[in-house]
Amino acid sequence: MRIIHNDLQLKCLNRRHAQELTAANRLARLSRSKQLLLKFSPADVDLIFFTDEKVFTVAPPVNHQNDRVYTPITVKKHDVTAERLLRIRSTFSKSVMVSLAVSKLGCTGLIFVEPGVKVNGTYYRDVLLQKEMLPAIRSVAGKLFIFQQDSALAHRALETVSLLERETPRFIGL
Repeated sequence: MRIIHNDLQLKCLNRRHAQELTAANRLARLSRSKQLLLKFSPADVDLIFFTDEKVFTVAPPVNHQNDRVYTPITVKKHDVTAERLLRIRSTFSKSVMVSLAVSKLGCTGLIFVEPGVKVNGTYYRDVLLQKEMLPAIRSVAGKLFIFQQDSALAHRALETVSLLERETPRFIGL
């Protein structure tokens, strides 16, 4: 490592995973952005609350590079018990879903989805929107705001659209 750093003047960086945007993704995003800019005045843009949900995987950090089993040189690998060689993990990682709304006026607090709950249209409307998100947005913005959401299935449900038409001054459903 010292040779790489001192002699070659290089450092080691870890690669990170990232979502690739295709040309079609970029074009769709550009088109939608231009449509929104035409539809809303600069003053209106300040009132838009952008909302989204994100699933975070909760797992302790593990450095597998240093996860070694040491045995005497004379011991063969097949003689070492499986319990010493296998790193057991559960099939599914523990995760938490968080929802948030943000605008130039401010943002809501983090809204945590109950563990194990499937976010369908009913849960999204009854719990996330009516009990959590809309009251939180009203506490930040008062009665004047524009609600924006993405095109997730629960967001596009007819009952969700009807609720937002009744309960919000204006909303953007993409």
